[in-house]
Amino acid sequence: MTAAGRPQRDGLSIGAVLAQLRGDFPDVTISKIRFLESEGLVRPSRTPSGYRQFTPADVERLRFVLSAQRDHYLPLKVIKEQLDAADRGVEPAASAPRLPRKLVSLSGPAFPGDHGGMPAPADFAPERDIRLTQEELLADAGVDLVMLGELEQYGLIRPGAAGFYDADSVHIARTVKAMTAFGIEPRHLRAFRASADREVGLLEQIVAPVYRHRDEDAKERADEMVRELAALSVALHTLLVKAGIRGVTGG
Repeated sequence: MTAAGRPQRDGLSIGAVLAQLRGDFPDVTISKIRFLESEGLVRPSRTPSGYRQFTPADVERLRFVLSAQRDHYLPLKVIKEQLDAADRGVEPAASAPRLPRKLVSLSGPAFPGDHGGMPAPADFAPERDIRLTQEELLADAGVDLVMLGELEQYGLIRPGAAGFYDADSVHIARTVKAMTAFGIEPRHLRAFRASADREVGLLEQIVAPVYRHRDEDAKERADEMVRELAALSVALHTLLVKAGIRGVTGG
């Protein structure tokens, strides 16, 4: 026990934690871990000289937070509410997905919803080092040249300057292909593109001043703002569509 009555524990440095997380989360940085700590999502102890000491449970908690952001679009506020509820011993709803068993005692229920079985894009950040030729896109997405031409014509897919496509283009093409089974054609989806562009423009106005700050954590804070706002935008869009559908169906 320490003089303050707190159990002494040998922990991992922030660099060691980063090394453990990098395999599954290549974009994580020390600044990101510090940011999550500042938001109360992880609470490492400190040595008398002020160095952070993380336990294996802290690392698993970080894994959960990063996975919830990447795979489920969850804003940090929602993730923290879930973790805080678990810390108080509140049980999740029976239908809610659960945390890994080893996290339940300190981190709580996992995600308050899913995506109806549809795969979610990995993150709002661009997927790195993925450049697909037209032939590779057609094969991966299962669409033909005619549909690809329509997707590009109506702005749903935009190849890069060198003519390559990214992983998001595959997700978009697959999604539109699934919608064609209901009689929806790419030309019907121009409003989706226009709406997305307006949302991106709004986000840019909000985060651009943060990116211009010169302190070392500015980019990390701005990146987090983008992820948070994008997740909230997706949630709001879903709620508005659900509300509209209820009006159509009389539900």
